[in-house]
Amino acid sequence: MSLGLLALLAVAPIALAAILLVGFRVPARVTMPLVFLAAVAIAFMVWGMTLPQVAAATIQGLVITFDLVFIIFGAILLLKTLEKSTAIHVIEKGFSSITTDRRIQVVIIVWTFGSFIEGASGFGTPAAVVAPLLVAMRFPTMAAVMLGMMVQSTPVTFGAAGTPVLVGVADGLSSPDMLARADAAGMDYDAYVRLIAVYAAGLHAIIGIIMPAFMIVMMTRFFGTKKSWSEGLSALPFAIFGGLAFVIPYFLTALILGPAFPSLLGGLIGLVIVVTAAKMNFLTPKDSWDFPEESSWPADWLGKISVASGVGKPGMSLALAWVPYLLVAAFLVITRIPAFGVGDLLRSAAVTVSLPDILGTGISASTTPLYLPGAIFIVVVLITALLHRMSGSELGGAFRAALGTLLGAGFVLVFTVPMVRIYINSGVNASGYDSMPIVMAEWVAANVGGVWPAVAGAVGGFGAFIAGSNTVSNLMFVAFQHGVADALMISGLLIAALQAVGAAAGNMVAIHNVVAASATVGYLGKEGSILRKTIIPTIYYLTALGILGLIAQYVIGVPDPLGGG
Repeated sequence: MSLGLLALLAVAPIALAAILLVGFRVPARVTMPLVFLAAVAIAFMVWGMTLPQVAAATIQGLVITFDLVFIIFGAILLLKTLEKSTAIHVIEKGFSSITTDRRIQVVIIVWTFGSFIEGASGFGTPAAVVAPLLVAMRFPTMAAVMLGMMVQSTPVTFGAAGTPVLVGVADGLSSPDMLARADAAGMDYDAYVRLIAVYAAGLHAIIGIIMPAFMIVMMTRFFGTKKSWSEGLSALPFAIFGGLAFVIPYFLTALILGPAFPSLLGGLIGLVIVVTAAKMNFLTPKDSWDFPEESSWPADWLGKISVASGVGKPGMSLALAWVPYLLVAAFLVITRIPAFGVGDLLRSAAVTVSLPDILGTGISASTTPLYLPGAIFIVVVLITALLHRMSGSELGGAFRAALGTLLGAGFVLVFTVPMVRIYINSGVNASGYDSMPIVMAEWVAANVGGVWPAVAGAVGGFGAFIAGSNTVSNLMFVAFQHGVADALMISGLLIAALQAVGAAAGNMVAIHNVVAASATVGYLGKEGSILRKTIIPTIYYLTALGILGLIAQYVIGVPDPLGGG
């Protein structure tokens, strides 16, 4: 079978998902079972996967689904706990005391605080934290999900303490040949990976400067009374300042400390800078912008989870109200930084559930429930109940409210994630074909040639769109991308960096990330509406990345210390 026909068949289930979700606005609960069945049919009939292989990939997907549902449950539980304790009302008023301008709140909460959470945890946690917080602050639910998805861009390559680079790039690129090439060039392989990270951080920094502005104009255009881009542009000076406040320490951290901490430190430093600037009214607009009256909001702006207006309990200070979020951030940092050793303990064999060699296929799955952010959310909830002096009925009410939101998300993810794993594991087959994602990438490579730097990032983004993970996209594609660079005699170092950056951008439209973020605020069934919006910043990111890739290769001439280009 020709490469073109194989690529067409491989992309068919994804095209079906896009047509139904975005084109016809069919809810994900209907779309994703159909897409799963289409992927299974192609895996059987074209790729020659056996029933045990498809079943094993599905089981692997169900294990990952457990992880996602656990994170969603913990995020909703934390929100409902803060609502029952009245802390959320104090937090809302605290942000309002800094600024009532929603545009400035976006830079503070979504861009810098969200980036910090991404740096500490990754794996969709920023949206699970930020979206419920925005809903509690009276943002429309659709806007909260959209913004929560948009922050999963610039910081993602260095999320979860650098996992997409330290695992995705380093392990995905590692091979006896690469190690031999590094040795022959007199360069340590880890130093080569760090250099890829520096270039990735530089590309992100250039493109990411205007992401806060993008968030603001998307908000004012789609959720303002006047539906105006210009109302967002009036906050451009502060938005650009907020972009720089994050990307400068972000890039310097990658350059000096390596790939583990750019997003974490960039988000933390940026948060301090923008809060201080907002309090001083530095570069803030003279006018203030807010959403229309809630009574006039269209039905599709609203989710099934809402936070009632109210005031804090007597004695509920702003500092006490913020303690739960500070604990989440602190526990994420402590468990994600290897030097502390806590993460290793939580991922030890004693607390890991493993399914090795499922059905004799070589496909395996495992989960480390105590290491997941969901476990941290639950621990913080229990501490919060004590600190905020909650009654048993209040805490029980929070648990019941959180459990009630899981069925819809779980049903969609039960089909979405296994479909992804069938794609990724389709290289294990009787036909001898490469996996479906690799076949699609090979077709693109065969038809693009020397302008590969313009599309390398889009390949990474496509991998993240399928897998919902920068790390998994890098594992799938970085060796392939480096091989294409060698064949075209262009810089493999640059192409690997473009892959890592593009895979971060793809998270903004990853279907199961949208489902997970929507679930935290009760917005299931309207995923297509979110995708139609987040595709706009994704196109910007990948287009800008492609242009920078061409400039870096053919104008600047980025060298590769291992040869090529």
